Amino acid sequence: MKFNKKSKAEAGIPTASMPDIIFMLLIFFMVTTVFKEFRGIPVRLPAARKIEKLPGKRNVAYIYADDRDRVSIDDKFVEIREISRLMYDKMRDEIAPLRVVSMKIDERANMGFVTKIQEELRKAGGTALNVNYSTKTASK
Repeated sequence: MKFNKKSKAEAGIPTASMPDIIFMLLIFFMVTTVFKEFRGIPVRLPAARKIEKLPGKRNVAYIYADDRDRVSIDDKFVEIREISRLMYDKMRDEIAPLRVVSMKIDERANMGFVTKIQEELRKAGGTALNVNYSTKTASK
Protein backbone atom coordinates (compact mmCIF):
# COMPACT_ATOMS: atom_id res chain seq x y z
CA MET A 1 0.00 0.00 0.00
CA LYS A 2 1.34 3.37 -1.03
CA PHE A 3 0.74 6.43 1.11
CA ASN A 4 0.67 9.92 -0.27
CA LYS A 5 2.41 12.60 1.65
CA LYS A 6 0.34 15.47 2.77
CA SER A 7 1.34 18.68 1.11
CA LYS A 8 2.85 21.23 3.42
CA ALA A 9 1.01 24.42 4.03
CA GLU A 10 2.76 27.40 2.46
CA ALA A 11 3.67 30.19 4.78
CA GLY A 12 3.50 33.26 2.56
CA ILE A 13 2.04 36.70 2.61
CA PRO A 14 -1.03 37.09 0.42
CA THR A 15 -0.43 39.82 -2.17
CA ALA A 16 -3.84 39.95 -3.74
CA SER A 17 -4.76 43.24 -2.09
CA MET A 18 -1.38 44.90 -2.79
CA PRO A 19 -2.54 46.76 -5.97
CA ASP A 20 -5.54 48.17 -4.10
CA ILE A 21 -3.30 49.51 -1.34
CA ILE A 22 -0.87 51.01 -3.84
CA PHE A 23 -3.65 52.78 -5.73
CA MET A 24 -5.16 54.12 -2.53
CA LEU A 25 -1.77 55.54 -1.48
CA LEU A 26 -1.21 57.00 -4.93
CA ILE A 27 -4.61 58.71 -4.92
CA PHE A 28 -4.04 59.99 -1.39
CA PHE A 29 -0.75 61.65 -2.35
CA MET A 30 -2.22 63.04 -5.58
CA VAL A 31 -5.07 64.68 -3.69
CA THR A 32 -3.11 66.02 -0.74
CA THR A 33 0.04 67.25 -2.49
CA VAL A 34 0.18 70.99 -3.04
CA PHE A 35 2.67 72.30 -5.54
CA LYS A 36 4.15 75.69 -4.96
CA GLU A 37 2.97 77.84 -7.81
CA PHE A 38 5.66 80.51 -7.94
CA ARG A 39 9.13 80.55 -6.49
CA GLY A 40 10.23 84.03 -7.47
CA ILE A 41 13.70 85.26 -6.70
CA PRO A 42 15.36 84.87 -3.32
CA VAL A 43 14.53 87.84 -1.11
CA ARG A 44 15.10 88.55 2.55
CA LEU A 45 11.75 89.77 3.86
CA PRO A 46 11.57 92.44 6.55
CA ALA A 47 10.08 91.58 9.94
CA ALA A 48 6.67 92.78 11.12
CA ARG A 49 4.83 92.66 14.44
CA LYS A 50 1.47 91.76 12.99
CA ILE A 51 0.71 89.80 9.85
CA GLU A 52 -2.58 89.28 8.05
CA LYS A 53 -2.91 86.30 5.82
CA LEU A 54 -4.31 86.61 2.32
CA PRO A 55 -7.89 85.28 2.19
CA GLY A 56 -7.04 83.00 -0.71
CA LYS A 57 -4.38 82.37 -3.27
CA ARG A 58 -6.66 82.63 -6.27
CA ASN A 59 -6.38 85.65 -8.51
CA VAL A 60 -3.13 86.76 -6.86
CA ALA A 61 -0.01 87.87 -8.74
CA TYR A 62 3.32 87.71 -6.93
CA ILE A 63 5.92 90.40 -7.52
CA TYR A 64 9.42 89.78 -6.19
CA ALA A 65 12.05 92.51 -6.04
CA ASP A 66 15.54 92.08 -4.67
CA ASP A 67 18.37 94.37 -3.68
CA ARG A 68 19.90 94.17 -7.17
CA ASP A 69 16.87 95.96 -8.68
CA ARG A 70 15.51 92.86 -10.36
CA VAL A 71 11.77 92.28 -10.62
CA SER A 72 10.10 88.92 -11.07
CA ILE A 73 6.40 88.49 -11.77
CA ASP A 74 5.09 84.93 -11.66
CA ASP A 75 8.62 83.51 -12.06
CA LYS A 76 9.55 85.70 -15.04
CA PHE A 77 12.02 88.55 -14.93
CA VAL A 78 10.47 91.75 -16.26
CA GLU A 79 11.50 95.35 -16.74
CA ILE A 80 9.78 97.99 -14.65
CA ARG A 81 8.10 99.59 -17.65
CA GLU A 82 6.43 96.25 -18.50
CA ILE A 83 4.70 95.91 -15.11
CA SER A 84 1.70 98.12 -15.87
CA ARG A 85 0.96 96.33 -19.15
CA LEU A 86 1.31 92.86 -17.59
CA MET A 87 -0.92 93.74 -14.64
CA TYR A 88 -3.51 95.37 -16.87
CA ASP A 89 -3.65 92.21 -19.00
CA LYS A 90 -4.02 90.05 -15.89
CA MET A 91 -6.84 92.25 -14.57
CA ARG A 92 -8.72 91.97 -17.87
CA ASP A 93 -8.34 88.19 -18.06
CA GLU A 94 -11.84 86.73 -18.49
CA ILE A 95 -11.15 83.37 -16.85
CA ALA A 96 -9.29 84.46 -13.71
CA PRO A 97 -9.12 88.23 -13.34
CA LEU A 98 -6.39 89.55 -11.10
CA ARG A 99 -7.63 91.01 -7.79
CA VAL A 100 -4.59 91.17 -5.50
CA VAL A 101 -0.91 91.82 -6.02
CA SER A 102 1.40 90.40 -3.38
CA MET A 103 4.73 92.21 -3.23
CA LYS A 104 7.70 90.42 -1.72
CA ILE A 105 10.39 93.04 -1.45
CA ASP A 106 13.87 92.42 -0.07
CA GLU A 107 14.55 94.41 3.07
CA ARG A 108 17.75 95.78 1.51
CA ALA A 109 15.97 96.97 -1.67
CA ASN A 110 16.17 100.58 -2.72
CA MET A 111 12.93 102.39 -1.78
CA GLY A 112 13.09 104.49 -4.95
CA PHE A 113 12.97 101.25 -6.91
CA VAL A 114 9.97 100.06 -4.88
CA THR A 115 8.21 103.37 -5.50
CA LYS A 116 8.67 102.90 -9.25
CA ILE A 117 7.02 99.48 -9.00
CA GLN A 118 4.10 100.99 -7.06
CA GLU A 119 3.67 103.73 -9.66
CA GLU A 120 3.52 101.12 -12.41
CA LEU A 121 0.87 99.24 -10.43
CA ARG A 122 -1.17 102.43 -10.09
CA LYS A 123 -0.99 102.92 -13.85
CA ALA A 124 -2.28 99.39 -14.37
CA GLY A 125 -5.13 99.22 -11.95
CA GLY A 126 -5.78 102.53 -10.32
CA THR A 127 -7.66 101.86 -7.10
CA ALA A 128 -9.23 98.56 -8.22
CA LEU A 129 -6.05 96.60 -7.55
CA ASN A 130 -5.23 95.64 -3.97
CA VAL A 131 -1.58 95.46 -3.01
CA ASN A 132 -0.37 93.22 -0.22
CA TYR A 133 3.14 93.44 1.24
CA SER A 134 4.68 90.23 2.48
CA THR A 135 6.79 90.13 5.60
CA LYS A 136 7.89 87.56 8.10
CA THR A 137 6.96 87.49 11.75
CA ALA A 138 9.38 89.28 14.02
CA SER A 139 11.04 87.07 16.59
CA LYS A 140 10.24 87.94 20.18
